Amino acid sequence: MSNTWNGTKQELPDKRTYTVEEIAHILGIGRTSAYILVKEGHFKIVRIGNAIRISKRSFDEWLDTLNI
Repeated sequence: MSNTWNGTKQELPDKRTYTVEEIAHILGIGRTSAYILVKEGHFKIVRIGNAIRISKRSFDEWLDTLNI
């Protein structure tokens, strides 16, 4: 993934967090259900103001334990 800034292209680092909406989309569930999973503490989160970011690593590890 790249981004243009000041006329120069720069590579962005790989994404390390998900939003709650992204988690909902990945799992094919509604936003409310995704927020419930966050509240239940299934993955590590970071709050930035009102925004919630979910650790990609902890989400992926949780998903792997489901043996889907």
